[in-house]
Amino acid sequence: MNISHQRDAARPRARGTERSAARRAELLAIGRRLFADTSYDALSMDDIARQAHVAKGLIYYYFHSKRGYYLAIVQDSVADLVAFAAGGLELAPVDRVHRTIDGYLRYAEHNQAAYRTIVSGGVGFDTEVQAIRDSVREVIVETIAEGAYGHREIAPLARMGLLGWVCGVEGTTLDWIDRPELTRDTMRGLLVKTLGGTMRAIEELDPSYPAPGPARRDA
Repeated sequence: MNISHQRDAARPRARGTERSAARRAELLAIGRRLFADTSYDALSMDDIARQAHVAKGLIYYYFHSKRGYYLAIVQDSVADLVAFAAGGLELAPVDRVHRTIDGYLRYAEHNQAAYRTIVSGGVGFDTEVQAIRDSVREVIVETIAEGAYGHREIAPLARMGLLGWVCGVEGTTLDWIDRPELTRDTMRGLLVKTLGGTMRAIEELDPSYPAPGPARRDA
């Protein structure tokens, strides 16, 4: 078979792969909507297939089970959140911290159902979904640490301080998307200020982690 024939033979497969990826992405988007307001246990595979207007076998083909489908939805949402929050590598450290917080809020604002699923740890006590949520927290902590201290690996006290701040951000952001009485700019400013307070507390307890200039009261 010559090169041109090989290319022709590869094209249908490539198109098929693209269609398959698009179909999977479409099912994930549908799943986000379905699980936004309905509990995991309340939705059967028949319910999901009927509301998604697809054959049940198609969901099994891509995700193997309802749980596999649900976990894929959460993981897909997490990937989006991390991409929104942890980008901006080309920016100065302080600017990157601001961008991280703004990206986090922007994601929560425009993907409310997915955000609720991530930070609430899934439906009920779901250890796998909670593990996914915890991985998001670690990414945010590492991103803030790199912007503030220049490296991702930090001492336990500094990590605990930043983790506490991230957990507080989750709660306030959940309340904000339910009651959007503040603008995103105001929310970002508030969270930046509370982050500064956290960093000053970390420095007070461990001087080897000095708060960056913008977080200092005398700056």
